[in-house]
Amino acid sequence: MRTRHIAITLLATASMALTACSAGSLGSSDDSGGDGKVTISFLYDNGSETAKIGDQLVKDFTAKNPNITIKTETRPQGTDGDNLIKTRLSTGDMSDVFMYNSGSLFQALAPEKNLAPLGDTENIGNLDKNFTTTVSSNGKIYGVPWGGFMAGAILYNKDVYAKLGLQIPKTWDDFMANNAQIKAGGVDPVIQTYGETWTSQLFILGDYANVNTADPQWAEKYTKNQAKYATTPAALAGFQHLQDVHDKGYENKDFASAKLTDGLRYLATGKGAQYPILSAMVSQLIADNPGSEDKVGLFPIPGTDAAQNKLTVWSPNGVYIPSSTTGAKLEAAKKFLAFIASTDGCNSQTTASTPTGPYAVKGCTVGDKVPQAVKDMQGFIDSGQSSLALEFLSPVKGPALEQICVEVGSGIRKADAAAKLYDEDVKKQAQQLGLEGW
Repeated sequence: MRTRHIAITLLATASMALTACSAGSLGSSDDSGGDGKVTISFLYDNGSETAKIGDQLVKDFTAKNPNITIKTETRPQGTDGDNLIKTRLSTGDMSDVFMYNSGSLFQALAPEKNLAPLGDTENIGNLDKNFTTTVSSNGKIYGVPWGGFMAGAILYNKDVYAKLGLQIPKTWDDFMANNAQIKAGGVDPVIQTYGETWTSQLFILGDYANVNTADPQWAEKYTKNQAKYATTPAALAGFQHLQDVHDKGYENKDFASAKLTDGLRYLATGKGAQYPILSAMVSQLIADNPGSEDKVGLFPIPGTDAAQNKLTVWSPNGVYIPSSTTGAKLEAAKKFLAFIASTDGCNSQTTASTPTGPYAVKGCTVGDKVPQAVKDMQGFIDSGQSSLALEFLSPVKGPALEQICVEVGSGIRKADAAAKLYDEDVKKQAQQLGLEGW
């Protein structure tokens, strides 16, 4: 999904120059000295929440490790930041530690050439498998997590569910049965907000855990053009979900023009009962609708098997060490990453900023002060009932998906025809990427 819709921070227009400040002990700024002290640099983007987390991590780590000084640096977000990182990696001028995306953008950094593997780093074994999949290359792990998971799921109004005596659905049939009761109760069962077209995609993108359950090799086959949405029942189901909801009249009447803020308001006030959306939008839900943090819960998009009710998740960003970091600096950098990948590191991040999703470190919890939806997510992460979104497993995604989803959700195009159209839509991108089989 396009990050401009996912991110809560705005793209920066700052200059490419780095802004640096020192943190930690008052030791020498030399690389290392006979006194055993060492100074390393740490680069992250200039978002306000990012800076809070980065500064807190440095403060808490250096308090425990007074012989290590960390100088923090910030970079622009968006394309300018991407280009800066790639340039500095290629010239060997990268900071000793840096924060960046996981998944396909991580792979674009040529990790085996430009990054230091973390196999011998403490706490690497505590990382969630979904996360390590997105920061690995040829079996080697290169990053530790910054922040928490995000989910593509269904947010629901707990008061509506309680009033109607509904249970959390674990199959699509159960979900549709709930919708019938909700509509009979005078509430819009499913909120859709096609005034912002990106929000139309969640029944497909958030349903990937069910596709992966049906065929764990589907992403690999899809990347090789050996599997398609139109000919895979589990993948076609996402398009069928959109059609089912529209055909039954379960959408809000203004679905074609409503926007994200409208959908969140409908959910918070109980005008609508359920909203398929990204869990990161919970922050905006609470900001726009104070007091809603405990009124809105979360459950996965249901599939066909109640025993395999899994959550589709988006991986956190990663923190990496470039291959240009060596010697005493490398050892200090690995020690810092080990701290980030520990419960102390998670607690440090929680101190700086309220978690918007579960951490990718075993043993870490989000605490009791987070929204109910985040608590609900934690259970799926802890039990291993989660699966990565397709975009972390395959680079193939067509540009027209959101428009196609709007057509299906508006009754303009049927599910099977939409799946075939999307299969055609992804061809150009796959060919541009030079993927085999296309």
